[in-house]
Amino acid sequence: DMKNAVIGNNKQKANLIVLGAVPRLLYLLQQETSSAELRTECAVVLGSLAMGTENNVKSLLDCHIIPALLQGLLSPDLKFIEACLRCLRTIFISPVTPEDLLYTDATVISHLMALLSRSRYTQEYICQIFSHCCKGPDHQTILFNHGAVQNIAHLLVSTSYKVRMQALKCFSVLAFENPQVSMTLVNVSVDGELLPQIFVKMLQRDKPIEMQLTSAKCLTSMCRAGAIRTDDSCIVLKTLPCLVRMCSKERLLEERVEGAETLAYLIETDVELQRIASITDHLIVMLADYFKYPSSVSAITDIKRLDHDLKHAHELRQAAFKLYASLGANDEDIRKKIIETENMMDRIVNGLSESSIKVRLAAVRCLHSLSRSVQQLRTSFQDHAVWKPLMKVLQNAPNEILVVASSTLCNLLLEFSPSKEPILESGAIELLCSLTQSENLALRVNGIWALMNMAFQAEQKIKSDILRGLSTEQLFQLLSDSDVNVLMKTLGLLRNLLSTRPHIDHIMSTHGKQIMQAVTLILEGEHNIEVKEQTLCILANIADGTTAKELIMTNDDILQKIKYYMSHSNAKLQLAAMFCISNLIWNEEEGSQERQDKLRDMGIVDILHKLSQSSDPNLCDKAKTALQQYLA
Repeated sequence: DMKNAVIGNNKQKANLIVLGAVPRLLYLLQQETSSAELRTECAVVLGSLAMGTENNVKSLLDCHIIPALLQGLLSPDLKFIEACLRCLRTIFISPVTPEDLLYTDATVISHLMALLSRSRYTQEYICQIFSHCCKGPDHQTILFNHGAVQNIAHLLVSTSYKVRMQALKCFSVLAFENPQVSMTLVNVSVDGELLPQIFVKMLQRDKPIEMQLTSAKCLTSMCRAGAIRTDDSCIVLKTLPCLVRMCSKERLLEERVEGAETLAYLIETDVELQRIASITDHLIVMLADYFKYPSSVSAITDIKRLDHDLKHAHELRQAAFKLYASLGANDEDIRKKIIETENMMDRIVNGLSESSIKVRLAAVRCLHSLSRSVQQLRTSFQDHAVWKPLMKVLQNAPNEILVVASSTLCNLLLEFSPSKEPILESGAIELLCSLTQSENLALRVNGIWALMNMAFQAEQKIKSDILRGLSTEQLFQLLSDSDVNVLMKTLGLLRNLLSTRPHIDHIMSTHGKQIMQAVTLILEGEHNIEVKEQTLCILANIADGTTAKELIMTNDDILQKIKYYMSHSNAKLQLAAMFCISNLIWNEEEGSQERQDKLRDMGIVDILHKLSQSSDPNLCDKAKTALQQYLA
């Protein structure tokens, strides 16, 4: 009677729960003395209650329903086992149920694997439980180690569509971003047919959409893991076109979202796939429809559907931005096509200020992808003053958005970008200096990288502002950063700050002592060739100053280091040291005679003679030019 009262009636379900039916049903379900039929009926009613609202599921979880049902799976009675599994399935697919409850007892997974052979219902429900409870690499590993691949593979050819579909979903979550699983799947065969071939059959147009999409996801994961080549026909001729089909207007919102997101992931790192996708079915134009949804209200007869789609329209926008970002990641012509799509730049600018964090992140990603184009930086980015909303995004955004937004800012600060001036006026220096202090490595790199771009061929005031904003302590902090990227970008910044004579002299007059200390520190440290070369180039810039030279000439320690690097085994370092020497001994400059004498006394001329005999043409020429300064 209870079962018939609650089916499809949420009000009755709530009433029964409030009246305390759950503990009583669980008690009867666990009683050894209850008949198999009674226990099964209890499991069915509990399953029906779980079908209701999220609050119903919470009430069931509070009564410890999961351990009771898992215990029930040890019964010999198949009908009872199926009822328990059906109820477990309903509870686990609810968003309020923690997935970890499946993994608390290690024996549960192996018991579920064993039950897979009992009936098509156990197969369907267990696969559904696995695919919902497999979140992240830890869960993937547990299921993989319990033989999930071997136990589930043969279900892909089951006579039941539901079983095939749930097995397929299992593989799509097991293989996602998991090279170990993907590499295994390639070599598994069922009835003499390899899994990739089975997946390709499930992609065909006559199969249900959900099956096409899920098998495309499996093949995409395998391709991204390197288990299938990107130029394999099953990717180029089957998976990619299938995913493009999912982006068409005819598909439901969820299908269009999933299709675009999966396609973005498939082509993200491969230029050839990006080119193929961009010319398949007018994809770039087709994605523009993602921003005008729902397209025509009259076409949608189902009012519930319309309401649902209006609430979820933002998911379409973020999926489109993601796919545009992947499409435009490498190819200049594709970027041009994307930007010329109607109102594209306005859409991105609007996306940057949407309330949904997912849309904001995807819009920034799309902007970052397009900002790799010199031509677009000079034109579309300027016409739409993209930097304004971007600077706004950079104020107190979460890290994942900050990383992409600050990368984009790096590009907007390149010397040929007209956005450079207005960005400076809007307080960028302060913002970037604060990024260099972040705990997050990517943010430190981007902060210092953007400052480096900003300092390139900049006027003296900007350079002074950067040095003031950074502070000497912070500069030393960055020069002793454990990450070589941060170190290289900081040296690049110093090199850009110390260019053009008046600037070199001005900066060295205010910060000379600290900069010389930093240079000494790095030349003495355990650093790679690139780092040392960059540091010697900074010294060469200092040696090019008028008054700044003296800071090197009066520092015997540094002079000895330059001498040491002139005879180093690496030609790059020798060359960089020679630049320092050339700038110090250049004839037309005041005091050149004294400098030449001092360096001769140190044995520099002897080294120059030796280098003028070098087999390396660059070193040889540079040495001869330097020696001419002594002869002039």
